[in-house]
Amino acid sequence: MGFSSPSLSSSSIRLTPSEPPCLYTNAKGTKFRYLISMAMPHNPSLCSQLSSAASFGGDSRIYRRRTTGLQLNPLRKPNFRVYASKEEFHFTHKNQGIIVGSAITVVLAVANRVLYKLALVPMKQYPFFLAQVTTFGYVAIYFSILFARYRAGIVTDEMLALPKSRFMIIGILEALGVAAGMASGAMLPGPAIPILNQTFLVWQLILSTLILGRKYSFNQIIGCLLVAAGVVLAVASGSNEGQMLSEVDMIWPALMVASSAFQAGASIIKEFVFIDAARRLKGKPLDIFVVNSFGSGFQALFVLLFLPLLSNLKGISFAELPSYLKSGAACFLNIGANTTGCEGAPLLPLLFISINMAFNISVLSLVKISSAVVSSLATTLAVPLSIYILSLKLPYIPESSSLSPFFLLGSLVLVLGLLLYNLPQSAKQGSENI
Repeated sequence: MGFSSPSLSSSSIRLTPSEPPCLYTNAKGTKFRYLISMAMPHNPSLCSQLSSAASFGGDSRIYRRRTTGLQLNPLRKPNFRVYASKEEFHFTHKNQGIIVGSAITVVLAVANRVLYKLALVPMKQYPFFLAQVTTFGYVAIYFSILFARYRAGIVTDEMLALPKSRFMIIGILEALGVAAGMASGAMLPGPAIPILNQTFLVWQLILSTLILGRKYSFNQIIGCLLVAAGVVLAVASGSNEGQMLSEVDMIWPALMVASSAFQAGASIIKEFVFIDAARRLKGKPLDIFVVNSFGSGFQALFVLLFLPLLSNLKGISFAELPSYLKSGAACFLNIGANTTGCEGAPLLPLLFISINMAFNISVLSLVKISSAVVSSLATTLAVPLSIYILSLKLPYIPESSSLSPFFLLGSLVLVLGLLLYNLPQSAKQGSENI
């Protein structure tokens, strides 16, 4: 690099490219103020002269060396953080994304549960119709979004060429989870269902260890168990747990636990798809709408095959199914003569569908950047929050309800479990376990 000055001869400055940059500090030697290596050659003697002559106080004064005619301006304090390694940099920014994604997922999960309850006010006679609208309607919406992102170049041919067998497994597991949940839910007491559903988190820990080879620390395992226990306490809220399942055949609780296992397996396979796609796509992240679209498509296909069974489980014979769907559509749109009791439609059902779709996207996005277990912990936190909100007076649900001390105790145990799971870990351990 060349350098010239009218008042300096080439003999007075010795170029030493191998010398370290000349840095100026203040009197206490605690802050870097000047980095002149970018503006002049690396000359140790000149650096020494300048540093002995300059007086630094941290203001915006201009310092000059009269003998050389050079002008030096103090630099502002750099507004950046120095990381020890590239791994620490990526780990810190990844954790920030996980925190933001978890917060968004919790908010949407609470809104999803509350709006589902509100949507069932006009659709209380047609919950099976509402479930089918969300199952089959999402297929059309997701594939429309996927097509638009493909045309925009966001989704590539390599992403669409991923093996479809994984999506087929996801669809089968989710359809089996729906079928088993409906069958057992019809025979179980209401408070027992959300309690048995907490085995979902336990299944995820087991399956992620077996399928993905993940290793969880002791505090993470205890934290997950505390989260499940906290939800059980919050949901039970003083109910007679000793007699809750005393008159129920054990096949139905077992079937509900199996439903949670199917759903947990589907979530772990989705996480596996993202991990495997990163290798196949040479580090390029897989678009979440590829997973959403094909997963929902295969789920709708298998739900369609199970439709006669599912309708019978809801007390609707296959012969009555067409008229039931027609009446459900009329109530959903709130049109026709026989829509008494459908007040609030179509606004409330459409709000639920919109929030439910956003919630599903946020959950899958969280799975993509973290893990299926982390996404489950975020959605589990929404359970006591939504119970509290539903205990208040809401539009179309004017009756409020009181919460027992068990609810507060369960919520505290749940939060304690979340804190225990997220205890600070080293970057190396966190990158393996989180």
